[in-house]
Amino acid sequence: MSARSLRTAYGIWAPIYDAMVAGFSAPLRQRSLAHIPSEGASRILLVGVGTGLDLPYIPKDCITVGLDLTHGMLLRARGKGAALLVEGDCEALPFADASFDTVVLHLILAVTAHAAAALREATRVLRPGGQILVLDKFLRPGQSAPLRRLVGPLLGPIATHTDLIFEEILANCPDLHCIADEPAAVNGWFRLIRLQKAGPQG
Repeated sequence: MSARSLRTAYGIWAPIYDAMVAGFSAPLRQRSLAHIPSEGASRILLVGVGTGLDLPYIPKDCITVGLDLTHGMLLRARGKGAALLVEGDCEALPFADASFDTVVLHLILAVTAHAAAALREATRVLRPGGQILVLDKFLRPGQSAPLRRLVGPLLGPIATHTDLIFEEILANCPDLHCIADEPAAVNGWFRLIRLQKAGPQG
């Protein structure tokens, strides 16, 4: 899905997005974001912040930036938490290298046209030793999942990719190391993944 198509599609989805997604994703988001330190002014980037469903779970002392491609989504994110909201593309982030301590990629890699490019950009703006928190749906290497593979090329251009293999995406980012990977929902199709960028912490 191109950036233009994404902007159009999620502009349409924006008014009903919370009703469709909030209930299912809330406990998964909370589990993922519990890995952000609760004390200290950590710098957090929410890539694909959408309507702001992650914002209530961000510790109050954090310096939080939420980025989304869709203006309609950002309008609905206002008031859900203290964050600077920026309109922009996850495949070309408008931030300097090593700007953030944690980058959050919740339900974005399976939506964007080029997941590897989005993950590379997240890595670029992450400080050495920082973490990336991923929540999304992925196939395992070698997993058959014939239906998901069949509909993937059809749904990818209009809604979401159903046939992504995370390990193939991660291979494009040699500075990242997987430190946790656990099934989250739908028999492990959705996964909670924690990545760390090589380099000193602190």
